[in-house]
Amino acid sequence: MFRRFIGGVAAAAMVLAAGAALAQDISADRISDGIRHISSDAFQGRYPGTEGERLTLDWLQAQYEEMGFQPGGPNGQWLQHVELKRYTPVEGAARASWTGPDGARHDLVQGRDIVVRATTNDGRADIRDAELVFAGYGIVAPERNWDDYGGMDVRGKVVIVLAGEPDGDLFNGPYQTYYSNIARKADEAFERGAVGVVSLTLGDMAERSWQMATRMAAMPRLPALGSADVEFSATLNPAVAHAWGQAAGLDESALTSVGSGRFKAVALNGVRLSVQAQERINTIVTHNLLAKIEGTTHPDEVIIYSAHWDHVGGEAQHPDTPGDDKIFNGAWDNASGTIGILEIARQFKAAPTPQRTVVFAHMAAEEMGLQGAYAYAADPVYPLETTVADINIDMLPLSGPTRDLPIFGKGQTDLEDRVQAILQPQGRYVSDDGQPEQNFFYRSDHFPYARMGVPAIMPWHGVDWVDGGKEAGWAAWRAKFGADYHKPSDEWSADWDLRSAVENLTVFYQLGQDLANSRDWPQWKPTSEFGAIRARSDAARQ
Repeated sequence: MFRRFIGGVAAAAMVLAAGAALAQDISADRISDGIRHISSDAFQGRYPGTEGERLTLDWLQAQYEEMGFQPGGPNGQWLQHVELKRYTPVEGAARASWTGPDGARHDLVQGRDIVVRATTNDGRADIRDAELVFAGYGIVAPERNWDDYGGMDVRGKVVIVLAGEPDGDLFNGPYQTYYSNIARKADEAFERGAVGVVSLTLGDMAERSWQMATRMAAMPRLPALGSADVEFSATLNPAVAHAWGQAAGLDESALTSVGSGRFKAVALNGVRLSVQAQERINTIVTHNLLAKIEGTTHPDEVIIYSAHWDHVGGEAQHPDTPGDDKIFNGAWDNASGTIGILEIARQFKAAPTPQRTVVFAHMAAEEMGLQGAYAYAADPVYPLETTVADINIDMLPLSGPTRDLPIFGKGQTDLEDRVQAILQPQGRYVSDDGQPEQNFFYRSDHFPYARMGVPAIMPWHGVDWVDGGKEAGWAAWRAKFGADYHKPSDEWSADWDLRSAVENLTVFYQLGQDLANSRDWPQWKPTSEFGAIRARSDAARQ
């Protein structure tokens, strides 16, 4: 209780003193100077594949070379080559039709009845008379005793799935699980042999979801590397779904159990779907940068610190931005996280060499959909089976000291318990991010690691301020986020308060040190959807 009555500066001093044996010199001034440098106008918003990328990666490599790090990329290089494929629909190429038991053909109008996208590597889809299966939410979650497929054979068929996931605590209440994501549903369907996935939204959100799908019908997109290679994906107008159900003689009352856990997939007997689509592909080349300290006794066991170096660019990418300033400098997002892990790297280099290898990974194209991290997870430099954990930093907090240290995905791994053990003597505590509507756990570079089973954690911004409590903390957070997130105004300021950033970097430096000098393997918690994925490689960690 005493800590509630001391001033912000004194509280920060106490926190830093607790970690002083490990954190020799985490410097707010050095963090500020680094952020100012790589978020300056000269870096043009750090857009992948541009001069801004070259300047950023050259500067980072020079920092690591000066500190004496080894290159951590493939074949002893600093950089990991990443090729991104951007898919843009060929106008007028998308066609779809269905037939019912009577054999009559019904043409579907793209953008009115259905929105079809080709999702294969060649950007083409050609499906003729595929059978249809309605698989409820399309979720198979053994740890929750949930299986929407129920043994249904969907090989060569098209699977229709409801958007989202069932309500209730079984699926984490207000915090959505990954099972709700259409990409996860496509993975499940693809693993079972389906050739396409059709997403359907019913109820109050149906109209809004459909309007969003039609708006995005012609927009370019970048599928994540490692995504399911189904022939096509589609969003369906609920009116068409109703027609299919009627044609198949489906008893709609039997579908009321889709949110109960008792539902099992049903075939739409006699209804078949044909789809053709074509998309142009252009390739963007970018790079992850990796530096490492090789472990002394267990070099094949790896802890990764990650942060994305990119932002959304400048005038070339945003010519219609109002006003004279068209450079999105990305000082907070994510020059701050980039410099944060560089600062942690500096502390590791000053400390005794750890037993396990520690890698500092600067990921590309996060703002394009976590693309650099997905690329790494699909083609890892270090085996994921023996990757101990990923500690990701995206947007350092800009405030005085806080009592709380929020993380994304609270309740997922025991990494949060390890953080709590570090915080406890400081009178601090781990919390969730407090914003379930944002789905933050799936929106930064820790997630592609988690998706592949690697325990991953990401700290967020404390709002329980030592000076001012939650009322002040939440007000400041909302004001900052609303004013600057993904806007040209996200620029470095000499007025930034980096005390909370130093607090959190100290904690996550200590976490990394603890992991790097032990034989512990962090675990997913029993209710996590990622635990079963990790368990497949348990033998590699014996």
